[in-house]
Amino acid sequence: MKAILGKKLGMTQVFTDDGLVIPVTVVEAGPMSVVQKKTTETDGYNTYVCAFDQKKKNVTKPEKGLFDKAKVEPCKVLREFALDGELEVGSVVKADIFAVSDRVDVIGTSKGHGFSGVIKKWNQHRLKMTHGTGPVHREVGSMSANSSPSRVFKNKHMPGHYGVERVTIQNLEIVKVDADRNLLFVKGNVPGAKGSILTVRQSVK
Repeated sequence: MKAILGKKLGMTQVFTDDGLVIPVTVVEAGPMSVVQKKTTETDGYNTYVCAFDQKKKNVTKPEKGLFDKAKVEPCKVLREFALDGELEVGSVVKADIFAVSDRVDVIGTSKGHGFSGVIKKWNQHRLKMTHGTGPVHREVGSMSANSSPSRVFKNKHMPGHYGVERVTIQNLEIVKVDADRNLLFVKGNVPGAKGSILTVRQSVK
């Protein structure tokens, strides 16, 4: 599997040779360092622990020991990946592992909207503005029958916390790769706000 950690920088557009405009999301992909190699003998499975986005403050003692052992600068993000090939501790993974026209899945955390009503959260219609439905027109509406079943069914769309969820958008196309600046231009939009952490991996479908 090919995968890399990145940071969402924002959206722009790319022009093709025949004049088409493609909306793209710019992702600062890597450089990502391998800080630990987990094996079947020691941990029961094979993965690489990778680090991204250097930090200078608030490094705990266990983190400092891990980074010092790998001879890597302390980073904010640690993730495990079952990467292809034989990588050594201290190896650096860069954006050039992907090429133009590769298909990828992008994983991120969606924007937070706080406590939201059913119209914003579930795209429901408001109630009629006449015939005695007021004074509230953006409420949930009917909950269920009164005497039978005398309860609200499970999975009923209700107001509540909206956003801040792990979201995966599958089968996106890489339009452009800027290896010098570690940038990936991914067709379409990806989850999360500007500056949020993303995982770009080889598409599973």
